[in-house]
Amino acid sequence: MRKNIRTRFIAAGGVAAALTLAAVTPALAGPTSSGTQSVAAAATAPQGDPRSTTNRVSNFYGAYIDAVWDNEDAGSAADAKALRAFYLSAAAQKKVAAFEAREHADGILFAQNVPVKWAVTYTGSGAGHSTALVTLTWSDGKNPEITKIKVQSDLATRKITDLAPAE
Repeated sequence: MRKNIRTRFIAAGGVAAALTLAAVTPALAGPTSSGTQSVAAAATAPQGDPRSTTNRVSNFYGAYIDAVWDNEDAGSAADAKALRAFYLSAAAQKKVAAFEAREHADGILFAQNVPVKWAVTYTGSGAGHSTALVTLTWSDGKNPEITKIKVQSDLATRKITDLAPAE
């Protein structure tokens, strides 16, 4: 009988500790912008896979937009140039440069300004290439302006080989 009481006491202590930890963990995560705790934020953490061409397109657009957004930073232009060299094939870099010379706009974003949001969606693969659709959102609010870009990547090198505005 005495052993049964000790077991129950230990089990009750374990349950109390688990409940305390569950109550304290969201507080340790810090407040969200609204001042409330965010448990869902941890569940939607970004993930990636360096073998995935779609992830690489997403990584490129995220880093590129960050670099051109921060145009007050002296190194941002160099960062954007380095990102192009790393993620784009030589042929794609030439195509982008030709677009920029002709249109006087950014050949990665197909615009003269910088979007406030972006998303990348896998759209298919075949013949050694993968395709993705990049959705750029240019403003906030009820009816934001959105443009889309078709991006093709080589499956072997994972380099972006073609970019074109999507209709």
